[in-house]
Amino acid sequence: MSKNKVNKVVLAYSGGLDTSVILKWLEDEYGCEVVTFTADIGQGEEVEPARAKAQAMGIKEIYIEDLREEFARDYVFPMFRANAVYEGEYLLGTSIARPLIAKRLVEIAKETGADAISHGATGKGNDQVRFELGAYALMPDVKIIAPWREWDLLSREKLMKYAAEHGIDVDFAKAGKKSPYSMDANLLHISYEGDILEDPWNEPEEDMWRWTVSPEKAPDEPTYVELTYEKGDIVAIDGKAMSPSEVMEYLNKVGGENGVGRDDIVENRFVGMKSRGCYETPAGTIMLKAHRAMESLTLDREAAHLKDELMPRYAKMIYNGFWWSPERQALQALIDQTQEVVNGVVRVKLYKGNVIVVGRKSDTNSLFDEAIATFDDDEGAYDQKDAEGFIKLNALRLRVAARKRH
Repeated sequence: MSKNKVNKVVLAYSGGLDTSVILKWLEDEYGCEVVTFTADIGQGEEVEPARAKAQAMGIKEIYIEDLREEFARDYVFPMFRANAVYEGEYLLGTSIARPLIAKRLVEIAKETGADAISHGATGKGNDQVRFELGAYALMPDVKIIAPWREWDLLSREKLMKYAAEHGIDVDFAKAGKKSPYSMDANLLHISYEGDILEDPWNEPEEDMWRWTVSPEKAPDEPTYVELTYEKGDIVAIDGKAMSPSEVMEYLNKVGGENGVGRDDIVENRFVGMKSRGCYETPAGTIMLKAHRAMESLTLDREAAHLKDELMPRYAKMIYNGFWWSPERQALQALIDQTQEVVNGVVRVKLYKGNVIVVGRKSDTNSLFDEAIATFDDDEGAYDQKDAEGFIKLNALRLRVAARKRH
C-alpha cells in the first residue's frame, strides 16, 4: 500500500514529543486522517492531557481509555499463573503490556474504518516486533506505519527542531528537564534504559529509582502480608477482597516502601542485540514468590515440574511478542488447568528488599500430609522399608553400565 492510499491511521499516542511529532509527520507524509489512542495501564501519569494536545493539533477522533483492570486481569495475572521469568530474571513488565495495546489499536481501526495503525517504537527495540506481531495476528491485512524505520529524525535534537518548524506545541521547559533515561511504566513495572546505563559496569544512580526506597533505607521492622489465592490468582490481601488491579497497586506500594523489586539486567533482545536495563517490579516480585509458595503446597509434583520445564518457552513467547500465537494459547490452557487446585493463603514477610515466605496453608487442596512427612513415628503411614526396592530399581541401569565399564 503506497502512502497516498492510506486514508486513516490509528496512532498509539502519549502526547509527548515523539508521538506529537509522529502525528504531524503522518498527516504530512501520508496525507491521511489520524485517530489517537491513549491507554492508561497504570503508568502513574495523567493521560487526559493527551486529549487536549490532540485537540490542539486538530484531531477529531480521540480515544482515552482506562485499561488498568483489563491489563491486570487478562494479561498480568494469566502470565503469573505460569511463573513466567525471561532469562532467569526479567518479569516481562514491558512485554506483557504490548499485546493489549496492539489489540485496542486494531479494534479502534475497525471501529473507525482506519486502514492503518502506527506506533512510536524504534527500529532497534523489541516493542516494534510485539506491536506488529499482535496487530497482524488480530488484523492480518492491516497496514503498519513505523516512522522510526522511515524518517531521518533519529535524535532528540532533530525531533525538537521538527516540532518548532511545524508549530507543534511542546513544553520546552519541561522537555529540557526530561529524565536522561528511556522509561516505560505500567501497573507491573517501570523500566530504565540509556544514559549511564549503556555501560553495564556503571551502577545506577540512586535518584533514578522512582517506585522503591533503597534496601538500606527501608524500615527496620518487617511488613507481613497475607495473600489469598483462588485458582492461582490473588483475590484478597489481609482478608480484604481486591480486584486484580487493586492487588497490584497495593503490592507496588507496600513492596516499594520495603525496597522490594529492583533489578539490573543485561538481556538478549529478540532483534539480536544485548541491552542493559534496570527495573522496578515490586508487585511482580511479591506475586512470583508467593505464587510459587502456594503451588508448592497444592500442586502435584509432576504437574509442577512440567510447568517449570515449559515456563522458559512461555516467557520467551511473551518477550518476543507471540502472546496471540496458537502455541501460547495452548500453553495457557494447560497452565490454567493446573491452577484449579491452587487455592489457599500465603504469608510473606517484606524486609529490606527481600520477600520471605513464612507461611502457607490450603484448607481444601493441600497435598502436604504431616502424618507422612513427620520425622517422628508416623504409626505406619509410610513404610520406610519400601525405599530399598525403589532405590534398587532406579539404580538398575546405573549398575548395569558400571559393570560394563569395569
